[in-house]
Formats: sequence, structure tokens, C-alpha cells
Amino acid sequence: MNPKEQIAELFREHADYMFNFAITRVNDVHLAEDLVQETFLSALKGFDSFQGMSKASTWLTAILKNKIIDHYRKKVKEYHKESMEQLGATDEFFDKNGTWFPDQLPKDWKIDYDQRIEQDEFYRVLQHCLGRLKELQRMAFVMKHMDDAATETICKELEITASNYWVLIHRAKLQLRKCLEKNWIKN
Repeated sequence: MNPKEQIAELFREHADYMFNFAITRVNDVHLAEDLVQETFLSALKGFDSFQGMSKASTWLTAILKNKIIDHYRKKVKEYHKESMEQLGATDEFFDKNGTWFPDQLPKDWKIDYDQRIEQDEFYRVLQHCLGRLKELQRMAFVMKHMDDAATETICKELEITASNYWVLIHRAKLQLRKCLEKNWIKN
């Protein structure tokens, strides 16, 4: 089989997984499709360098991760124009002393996490909720909690300080909790 045929076979085997991987991280269908397409084009161009030391899916995912990071780097320059204060104040959750408002306290979700149907529903709602975050919040949250990137790596990639990182993560978690409680828990 020539390289084009091999890449076509890899596409048939891995395109859905690659798309799902990308959409979770960029939250834009067209962008995810473009990134997957770019991944397979890069794989075709660099096919001679793939030595089969790892699984093809691992190799393709590494290429896709680099494409996503490149996308983040481009976007980050745009979002540095936003001040940290504009990235979603927490005034709706806490009073001026930093105490939770009674109606904003975290609730016990009482969920059976072993039920597959609830897991599938959860991921659909999570994707929706991630899409509601500010771009920089979403990028930091996804890199930390979905890609398991180190804080130092995230700060470097997003060109933010550690203090800004922790503010972004904290605010993202608050917004995600609120969105999940509204759209998934529905207490």
C-alpha cells in the first residue's frame, strides 16, 4: 500500500475519534473538522518519518494535539486584549466579603456515576457548558482537566501568569458548576 492509501485507511479508522478529541478542546465543529483535516495532511507529508514505534492512533493524536496548541497560541494573542476582570467576575457567587450567597452554594448532585446513559448525557451538557466559557477560561480548563497539562506548561502556552491561571481556572469551575446544575442536575 502506498502512503496515500495508508493515510486513507488511517482516516477511515480514526477520523471519528480525532474529531471527538478536537471538538472537546476547541468547541467549534468547523474548526475541529479543519484541525483533523490538517492532521491527516501533516500525517501524509510526514508519513516517511512515522517509524511505527507507537500505534498510529498515538502518532495521529500527537499531531492533532500540536495543531490544537498552535490554534491556542494564535487565539491567545487576541484574548490578551481582555483584562482579567472582564473574564467573568464572581460577583454573582460571593458577597463583598467572599462569602457564598445562600442561593449559590454548591449542591449535592446525588448522581449514580456508573450509569452509562448519564455519562453520555453529562458529556453532551459539559460540551455545551464549556462553550459558554470565555475562550481563555475554556482553553485553560481543557488543558488542565482534559489534557492533564502542567500549570507551568499552560501558563507558558497561554502567556499568562500563575495568578491569572488560578483566577481563570477558579472562575471556569464556578461557571461550569452553575451551568451543569442548571442543564444537567436540574434540582
